[in-house]
Amino acid sequence: MKSHNVLIIGSGGRENALAWKIAQSKFCDNLFIAPGNAGTSILGENIEISVSDFTKIKDLIISKKISVVIVGPEDPLVNGIHDFLINEIKNDNLMVIGPKKSGAILEGSKEFAKEFMLRHKIPTAKYRTFNNKNIHEASNFLESLNPPYVLKADGLAAGKGVLILKNLNEAKKSLDDMILKKKFGQASEKVVIEEYLNGIEVSSFVLTDGRTYKIFPLAKDYKRIGVGDTGLNTGGMGAISPVPFVDKKLYQKIENLVIRPTINGLKKDKIDYSGFLFIGLMIVENEPFVIEYNVRLGDPETEAILPRIESDLLEILLQSKNSLAQTPDLKVSELFSSTVMTVSKGYPEKYEKGKIIFGLDSENDCFFFHCGTKKENQKIVTSGGRVIAVTSMDKSLKRALKKSYKGISKIDFEGKTYRTDIGFDF
Repeated sequence: MKSHNVLIIGSGGRENALAWKIAQSKFCDNLFIAPGNAGTSILGENIEISVSDFTKIKDLIISKKISVVIVGPEDPLVNGIHDFLINEIKNDNLMVIGPKKSGAILEGSKEFAKEFMLRHKIPTAKYRTFNNKNIHEASNFLESLNPPYVLKADGLAAGKGVLILKNLNEAKKSLDDMILKKKFGQASEKVVIEEYLNGIEVSSFVLTDGRTYKIFPLAKDYKRIGVGDTGLNTGGMGAISPVPFVDKKLYQKIENLVIRPTINGLKKDKIDYSGFLFIGLMIVENEPFVIEYNVRLGDPETEAILPRIESDLLEILLQSKNSLAQTPDLKVSELFSSTVMTVSKGYPEKYEKGKIIFGLDSENDCFFFHCGTKKENQKIVTSGGRVIAVTSMDKSLKRALKKSYKGISKIDFEGKTYRTDIGFDF
C-alpha cells in the first residue's frame, strides 16, 4: 500500500485528534488541515480555507495532490462536499471519508432520521413532526406525553436545536417560538416532538463502506455546562471510554438491534454511505434506543476514543475503499480514557476570545487536544468557546481522571472554566 497526502477538513478538537492519529501512520506522506488550529499546526500544514468554500478546497486537493480527504464537521457533509469533490475532480483515486448528501441527511433532517428508524424497525422514541400547517395539532400530542417534553429542530442548529422542557405550557410556547418565530432560523421550520426517554446516554461509532462496518470504542459524553449535569447544553464538556456499565450482553444488543439494522437500512434504501456514523443511544432498563444519528465523529468523544485505538487509522480508512469485511479487527487498548474540556468564561453563551494560553509546553502525561485556539503574534490564544480538551489514559477510570485534572492545572488562560465532576456517575 502506497503513502498518501491527506487533508483533514475542520478546526476543532475532533480534527486535532484525527490529525494526531493520522500523522502517526506509515501511510501518511504529507498532512494538511483546513483551516486547522494551533494544535494541528504542529502535526501538519494548516491551510486557511473555510470548511464551506468547496471551490478552494477542490483547488487545494488538486495542487497538493491530495488523495484522502477526511471531513470532520457536519455542515460541509450535509451541504454535499463529497458529491462536489467527486463530480468536480473526477479522479478514481480520490477518497472522501464522509457520506454523500443522500446519506448526510441522516443528520441534516431529524424527521428523515426518525422515518428511517421506523422503516427499519430500529428502536427509538415515539414522535410526530410539526410545521406551520399542522401546529394546531401539536397541543393534543404534547398533552398525550408525560413530561419532560423533547422538542428538536429538524435541521442543523449548531448543537443548540434540542429543548427538554418540564412544563407543558413552556413546551407549547417554545414550539411556537421555534416554528412561527423561527428561533433557530430555517432549521426549526419543522420540529420533531418526541417522548422523553429516561436512561443513560451512550455514544456509539462505526466506520462503514455502506455494506460492512467496523465498530469503534463506545464513549459517554457530558453535555451540560454545570456540575452534576446541570445548566445549559454545550457541545460537550468531557467524555470517557470505555463505558463501565456496557457489558457483553448490552454490547451485543447495541450491535444486533441498532448497528446492523442501520447499515442494512442504508443498503435497502440504496443510500451511498461511506465514512463514520455516530449513533446517539439512550439505554433504558438495559435496552438501547436511538436518540439521533450524526454523520461524522463526535466531539469530545473523538478525543477520548482515538488514543485507545492501537491500529493504524489511515490504513483502515484506505482499506474501507474496497471492503471492511476483509480487514482485521481494530486493536483497542484496554486502558480507560478520560477527556475533560476547558472552556471560555461565559460559554455556551457570550464569551471573549483572544486570551493567551499558558502552560501548553509543560511536562505531563496527558494529550492536549486544541479545540478553539489560534496563533497570534507568536502566542497561542483562545478562539472559541471550547478551548483545550485534556485526555489521559490509565488502568482505572479514577486514575485517568486524576491525570486529566492534573493536566488541566498545568494550563491557564483568563476565564478558564471546566467541570470538576466528569465521570462522577461511575
